[in-house]
Amino acid sequence: MLFFSRPAFSILKAVPFAALLLSLQVSNAQTPEYSDSSSLNIDKMKDVDKSIEEILTQLTLEEKVAMCHAQSKFSTPGVARLGIPEVWMSDGPHGVRGEINWDNWGYAGWTNDSITAFPALTSLAATFDPTLSHAYGVSLGEEALYRRKDVLLGPGVNIYRTPLNGRNFEYMGEDPYLASEMVVPYIKGVQQNGVAACVKHFALNNQEKWRNYVDVEVSDRALHEIYLPAFKAAVERGGVWSVMGSYNKFRGQYCSHHELLINKILKGDWAFDGVVITDWGSAHNTMEAALYGLDMEMGTGTDGLTTTLVNAYDNYYLANPFLEALEAGEVPESVLDDKVRRILRLMFRTTMNPNRGRGRMNNQEHLNVARKVAASGMVLLKNEEAFFPLDPEVEMTIAVIGENATRSMTLGGGSSELKAKIEVSPLEGLRERFPKATILHAMGYASGPSVYGRVEPSPYDADSLRQQAIEIAAKADKVLFIGGLNKNHRQDCEGGDRESMDLPFGQDRLLSEVIAVNENVGVVLVSGNAVAMPWIANVKGLLQAWYGGSMAGHALADIVSGDISPSGKLPFSFPVKLEDNAAHSFGASSYPGIKKEQFYEEGIFVGYRWHDTQDIKPLFPFGFGLSYTRFKVSEIKTDRKNYRSGDTITVSFEIQNTGSVAGAEVVQVYIGKPKSRVARPVKELKGFNKVALGAGELKKDTIDIPVSSLMYYDEDISDWQLEAGDYSLYIGNSSDRIFREVKIKVATD
Repeated sequence: MLFFSRPAFSILKAVPFAALLLSLQVSNAQTPEYSDSSSLNIDKMKDVDKSIEEILTQLTLEEKVAMCHAQSKFSTPGVARLGIPEVWMSDGPHGVRGEINWDNWGYAGWTNDSITAFPALTSLAATFDPTLSHAYGVSLGEEALYRRKDVLLGPGVNIYRTPLNGRNFEYMGEDPYLASEMVVPYIKGVQQNGVAACVKHFALNNQEKWRNYVDVEVSDRALHEIYLPAFKAAVERGGVWSVMGSYNKFRGQYCSHHELLINKILKGDWAFDGVVITDWGSAHNTMEAALYGLDMEMGTGTDGLTTTLVNAYDNYYLANPFLEALEAGEVPESVLDDKVRRILRLMFRTTMNPNRGRGRMNNQEHLNVARKVAASGMVLLKNEEAFFPLDPEVEMTIAVIGENATRSMTLGGGSSELKAKIEVSPLEGLRERFPKATILHAMGYASGPSVYGRVEPSPYDADSLRQQAIEIAAKADKVLFIGGLNKNHRQDCEGGDRESMDLPFGQDRLLSEVIAVNENVGVVLVSGNAVAMPWIANVKGLLQAWYGGSMAGHALADIVSGDISPSGKLPFSFPVKLEDNAAHSFGASSYPGIKKEQFYEEGIFVGYRWHDTQDIKPLFPFGFGLSYTRFKVSEIKTDRKNYRSGDTITVSFEIQNTGSVAGAEVVQVYIGKPKSRVARPVKELKGFNKVALGAGELKKDTIDIPVSSLMYYDEDISDWQLEAGDYSLYIGNSSDRIFREVKIKVATD
């Protein structure tokens, strides 16, 4: 059975109220609120608020309650008699998902819902390029608008705490500052189309294992310094219009209706004026859902009305049980009205904004953005004897080995699965760019098909695949091993975590045997997570390619051929072994937890903060990435040596491309506080700039850092505190490659 994404329904047919509603829409539709969520016209907002109050007086109690819960898998009802439209949502941190059936998770079988697949968010984060993040958001928002979606369920900003988390590929790395800087332009780009971004998963959803019930305990300081900053930036600087709650508990309460996280912090301290939406099925209690900040309930175990009434939509926690609590006086109607005000505000910004346009989908501009992000995010990790780039003008035999050279990476992964109109595989991209080369391909290894929630066996004989790969490797001039993970269950996939850091399907053994017959081996890793690399000393090149979306193969060829010099930087640390990761160093109580309880015992020391403080050398550090050219950074200085709390630290520098090809470098500024009164990391990222330079070109640049960003969260006063004294600025191009240390003093007012 096929279902349309929204009914053929016009607000003009609901009269006379719709005439009033339409006039209100037109008078408010062109406010800066719709085009740029960061700048609001106060007078226009007052007009919108007045309009909302007028609508509230026209709604019955039953109609208001109905707006707070789903009517299908991905929509909430409107009020037809008043011309109030439905709200339609779609999964899609990196692309708009194919149409889903009304009452179940099956695909509707449409023929016109294929989209552009953009690179996964680890790839976007690795670009260290906020301007590119904005272009990504604009393009994604246009595609969502074309599909008539009102809420796009993304981006994800949960912190990379463990390399086993099956959903890390959807997030923006281990550093809260990097995630904050990358998420804000993404949100603005999406929302300038009149489509709401929905930042997720709020909060502390940092693993998939036991996600539906694990009870997380984390210090207030770590909560505010590590796990909340990107959400805060999304709200206060990005002006995000919706927030998705998470499945897990925090201090005994489910996060999708949480008194501290939602009422106190999100809606109180941050003054969030949008809608809080459950993750699908993350509501658990009517009274908590009503009183602790949840506005829209989605996916609560329903199969709709197809077979039973037990879990029908009217039996959601915010449906008939909520109505009964309101009628009994157990919940004041003012609580309901606050939810409906937020939902109506969301509608004015999206589906009730008649000037938001029509959107665009699958055009060349979107493919260009996808390709640029994929290429800009690739990270060159090793390049002995200048293995990369390979010259496309030279006749040679290249053995391309690995299932990931041909496997679709837009399928699988859980809710972020995409129906891409175009997906160029690595093998396709290389063959097109290297027409003079003889390119041989062998799978070498094989996984099973993508099936959500379980692992399927491979249909192929592993020994035969391995032998074929060794045979073609032996007669090749160069070997490109394209391996890593995929989006199967217990890999990079929602609903489960990896079981180890090892490469699956016998890839480590295969690589060692390939290296034994050919010393010219370069590895391309397709993954959203760090992996163990027992073979690293014996390969000449290593490129982290992530999940590149529709243009993955062309972007890879851009880098491998040298058409583009790699400029990506790692958004998270690669530990040598799992025990070197902070979360895993404390044992089971820290990950995955014991008896459904989990303690973040590493506190604020996540990622490079842990490696630095414990003096544990990572395999590859946060912020690391090589290039085909060379850069010299000099004349590094601050505008002065003494600062006060309201000041801005300006770091100036000169950077020159001293090589023979164009490239881009990311200059990174970390700041540390020696002899602090509280435990602190050696250094923390506080600023960065990505600078593009032609061969031989020199530029002057600056990085501005507010002194207020040096504050720590003081648990004694439950607020931020600026500590006076000496600070050290570390300027470099990764967390462990520092060009210069500059000392400053900070005084408090």
